[in-house]
Amino acid sequence: MVKVSETSHSKLGKIEIAPEVLTVIASIATSEIKGIQGHFKELKKSGLEHISKKQLSRGIKVDTQEDGIYIDVFCALSNGINISEAAKKIQQAIYNSLTTMTTIEPSQINIHITHIEPTT
Repeated sequence: MVKVSETSHSKLGKIEIAPEVLTVIASIATSEIKGIQGHFKELKKSGLEHISKKQLSRGIKVDTQEDGIYIDVFCALSNGINISEAAKKIQQAIYNSLTTMTTIEPSQINIHITHIEPTT
């Protein structure tokens, strides 16, 4: 579990978030990026209500360590997309989603472009 540090010192208890939740947030954020292909594109097309837990965690690895949270995204891009810009957009989308939804700031968001898919 990932502990969420609260800025207020509430006596209500602690908040913990399962790493799988962070994986789902990162997966959804990645699927929103223009030029993304493969299963992330299918996530966007299908709608979340028809997606299994296994599909949502595919292509995303979340590693929680004492010194921070490390996220690795393995994805394919469309031919003709600027790889550097797309990778930065994925990083920013994941960062924004995680910090907005959980107040957790990941230590690293590493993007691995596995291949380029030709346009059809």
